[in-house]
Amino acid sequence: MKRKGTLFGVLLAIDLFSKYFTHKFVPKMSWMDTSYPFGGFGIFRDFLGGISLSINHVENLGAAWGMFSSYTEHLLLFRILIVFALLIYTLFFNQIPARGLAFLLIICGAIGNILGYFIYGHVIDMFHVNLWGYTFPVFNVADVCITLGIVSLFLMSFSQKHKVREA
Repeated sequence: MKRKGTLFGVLLAIDLFSKYFTHKFVPKMSWMDTSYPFGGFGIFRDFLGGISLSINHVENLGAAWGMFSSYTEHLLLFRILIVFALLIYTLFFNQIPARGLAFLLIICGAIGNILGYFIYGHVIDMFHVNLWGYTFPVFNVADVCITLGIVSLFLMSFSQKHKVREA
């Protein structure tokens, strides 16, 4: 449990620091600047023949891909309720210890985005990936944590169903 707490603290610190750094030092992304890195800082370009990564400053008032940006207060309340529900489930009802890490990642990411909203009035996204001409939505460390947690739960669920069928 102590390792999970340390991991939670480290991931949350990385997320908050990356948002602070982006807010302070990276210019806001400009879609008017159609050339790489779109007003930000390029990390690499045309890796493996078409993968590019840049650090850009994007203010996200909504959820994933900016959805529900007109409902920021409702979205914030919903995020807080989800975090409390996941915490209660993880601490008191989760019967599969392997799922604890996945829930920790999801909770950590959600808390990172909630804190970002309270600190900046919006969520700060910074990683911009371009895959062979397709511009992937800009994301942050918290989003990576949430995504990894959800994918882990999905894979564990698939694995559990597969084991039940074999028995």
